[in-house]
Amino acid sequence: MSESAREQDESAAQEAVDTKERTIPAGYTLDYISGKQIKETKKELVRQRVVRALIHEYGFSPEDMERDISIGGRKKVDVGIFHHGKPHRLENLSRVVLCRPEPTVGKNVARIRDFEQAAKDLEELETIMRDLEAVQYGLWTNSLEFFFLEKEQRRFETKCNPIGDWPMAEASVDTKDVLSDAHTRVADNEMLKITFRRCHNFIHGNEGMPKDAAFWQFLYLIFCKMHDEGLRTKQRQAWQRRFWAGPKEQFTQEGRTAIRGRIDSLFGEVKTHYRTIFRGNEEITLSDRALAFIVSELSKYDLTRTDVDAKGVAYQELVGVNLRGDRGQYFTPRGAVKLVIEMLAPKEGEVFLDPACGTGGFLVGLLAYMLALFRAEAKIQAGQENTLEFLNVHERLRDFAAAKVFGADFDPFLIRAAQMNMVLAGDGRGHIYNINSLEFPKGHLNDLETARKEIPLGSVDVLGTNPPFGSDIPITDTEILKQYELARVWERDGEGGFRNTGRLQGSVSPEILFIERCIKWIKPGTGRMGIVLPDGVLGNPAAEYIRWWIMRETQVLASVDLPVEAFIAEANVNILTSLLFLRRKSEEEKQAEALGGAEAYQVFMAVADKVGFDRRGNKLYKRTPDGEEIVVPRQHVERIRIGGRFVERVLTRSEKIEDNDLPVIAEKYREFLRQQDG
Repeated sequence: MSESAREQDESAAQEAVDTKERTIPAGYTLDYISGKQIKETKKELVRQRVVRALIHEYGFSPEDMERDISIGGRKKVDVGIFHHGKPHRLENLSRVVLCRPEPTVGKNVARIRDFEQAAKDLEELETIMRDLEAVQYGLWTNSLEFFFLEKEQRRFETKCNPIGDWPMAEASVDTKDVLSDAHTRVADNEMLKITFRRCHNFIHGNEGMPKDAAFWQFLYLIFCKMHDEGLRTKQRQAWQRRFWAGPKEQFTQEGRTAIRGRIDSLFGEVKTHYRTIFRGNEEITLSDRALAFIVSELSKYDLTRTDVDAKGVAYQELVGVNLRGDRGQYFTPRGAVKLVIEMLAPKEGEVFLDPACGTGGFLVGLLAYMLALFRAEAKIQAGQENTLEFLNVHERLRDFAAAKVFGADFDPFLIRAAQMNMVLAGDGRGHIYNINSLEFPKGHLNDLETARKEIPLGSVDVLGTNPPFGSDIPITDTEILKQYELARVWERDGEGGFRNTGRLQGSVSPEILFIERCIKWIKPGTGRMGIVLPDGVLGNPAAEYIRWWIMRETQVLASVDLPVEAFIAEANVNILTSLLFLRRKSEEEKQAEALGGAEAYQVFMAVADKVGFDRRGNKLYKRTPDGEEIVVPRQHVERIRIGGRFVERVLTRSEKIEDNDLPVIAEKYREFLRQQDG
């Protein structure tokens, strides 16, 4: 981390020391209901996730909630929700939540139970609901399983029936908010990740499918969901929603059959509409029970309006579990992707390429960056735009993706995963090619001719990539090696440089060839790129000829060292890496330097010590010298449902500060560029 960033940290820490109430001791967290410090336990983490979702997704006000409500005897409700504006007395208690610690499953897939299998765990919740006349709805959760109940008062008995989801605040399952013309809700970031994981686990654990087969079945349904939402945007008043499940449909065979009829029709359209992704023989092979579960889980959300980053996080987590390859194909951490995109700062009129796109992390990161840019230009805030503003910004994003965003990979499974990731992000027309980028413009794979026309070498404005690398996956094909200067043997020329002997090496690590290929893919003079590389390329004495060649061909813009945590937590790869940023020199520049020598210039360099999480993926927060976590007040605009309508209000919450150097580095790089321009 840079010196100025360290000074910033020390300043924040000192400020927290001077203001004790703005720190949280180790082992404590902030309660989302009261804003007070509470002990952090496994169960408390589950409760805080649920409360966040109740506020952000369902529209409940924290003022109408209370924790640890005593019901009598030893019974206690973990979260109680009272009718809005009513005194917090049991006769005004409308909904109750029981929380249990999240089970430890390790690398195993957690099996999702149905209501019958969970009957014993639900007994306490049902007893509370029967004992309290005013309570209409209940929820039991351990953060992996969610069981929603609705009370039915009969003449001689009181029943607690399973339902697929709670209705929104101050609504009931009888209102249209949960039926086919329902107003879906924007997903809370953490809850969307949990929902995706639950859906995948349900298929894998309950259908007897291998993980990869379960993954593809889930993605087919994601496509159906996004296609249905896309039709809503196009057809407006004429639109008839098909991706939906009534609150009780999934619990009867009649309801499950109705859901399958709607989804089969929708999937047929999806395969026709996305001919470049689907071969046409794909089938949804899930049982009626599993299909109804997934549709019920996904139909509650408006994925189009849900934050691009949130969808990317949820999707990438599943992808990492199912498609992590054995040929160097691991996935770039989100923080590194965001830093690369921010430092490259692509413009709307520029062509962007990732020639080793994997599941599309850089491409989706680019869309998130451009969406934020478009919103800023239109002076609108995410989640607060009206329908027209939303449609205008997203149409602009789709047009940008259709014209300027390109990806390539030689793995056809990753190509499909990337295409699906892009559709989820809001683009259905992006260009992602099944080609071997190292062999290009030669080769034999499916999309070679199209790629030759649309992204020839020397045509790309901005390139961001994380190529496969490692000496255990060398390139030995002489037809490929012959294309590259860096595949030759180089020797010192006695004048501080190197000479190309013309002899081919027997094998070359792929990342070395990718450096040359990426440079040749961007425009001479203006094209710029950011690439993830193992530290050896930038530091090993044996790689000095590579660094000399890079300096001859490009202007080095920046170099950022990443800690091992960056990749070990998200990609399970224990390797030190750097981000290298380059601008390709024009032929005129190279000729002038060959005659008169290269002029000295400044290069931005930074070292990231922290990336927001440790090696195990646990989040890290800034602390005082005494080890206490620092909190700062932050304002949030939250939509609370009052009297059947949503009202926006500003809430100030104390929040911990993520210990992450990458955003600081991005800002320092922008300062560096401003100084260079000045």
